[in-house]
Amino acid sequence: MRGFLWVLIPVMRLDRLLESRLASSARQVRLLLLGGEVRVDGAVERDPRRQVGKFSRIEAEGALLQAREAVYLMLHKPRGCVSATRDARHRSVLDLVDHPQREELHLAGRLDFNTTGLLLLSNDGDWTSAITQPGQGMAKTYRVETRDEITPDYAERFRAGIFFRYENLVTQPAELRILAPRLALLTLFEGRYHQVKRMFGSFRNPVLALHRVSIAEVALDESLAPGEYRALLPEEIALLRGAPSAGDPLP
Repeated sequence: MRGFLWVLIPVMRLDRLLESRLASSARQVRLLLLGGEVRVDGAVERDPRRQVGKFSRIEAEGALLQAREAVYLMLHKPRGCVSATRDARHRSVLDLVDHPQREELHLAGRLDFNTTGLLLLSNDGDWTSAITQPGQGMAKTYRVETRDEITPDYAERFRAGIFFRYENLVTQPAELRILAPRLALLTLFEGRYHQVKRMFGSFRNPVLALHRVSIAEVALDESLAPGEYRALLPEEIALLRGAPSAGDPLP
């Protein structure tokens, strides 16, 4: 199945979860709560209406009822790989991941078949939805190699916005930094279909190679070879959780 899976963390009241997990009556659960016999994420919880999610650690009478690990990964996507959980014809990015919770993972956005670079995966649907939610302006930076020379007027046009006739709109201001005659860094704050290629296409300058360098303030770990991945650091998770989010470009 192509595309990416949107999964939101189910949230429910603590007393309802306890009744279900303990096969207990509402009265028995209330007594446990009042007696300080229930802990949520290590702290005693007495409020039956407390909202808990699938990653909440829940203990009752000293027994562990629920402990699911939230997984956050960065992957260096190689060329020739589909940004999907599975695909009938091509290798998918999930085929590159060897993790006990692999089947729970989904993508926070996507990259085109031959685009390389930073891709985020998680089983935390709230987190990935925040990253991919359109319209919030999360910066995504790409290294772009083109066939022809990139001149200073590209930066001016990109900053002013490029008219996309099919959608009848002008792109949001984008930042371009020229590194070499045919190499540049482009930062987008929105997501449009094949946006990078279409922006350079407005100059009739084909994109030969495209690599995502970073999302918000989180950069691809340079030690990761194509196809390799690692767990995100706590500070990286927090940066992405707190950053504004935008629809993911499909360069």
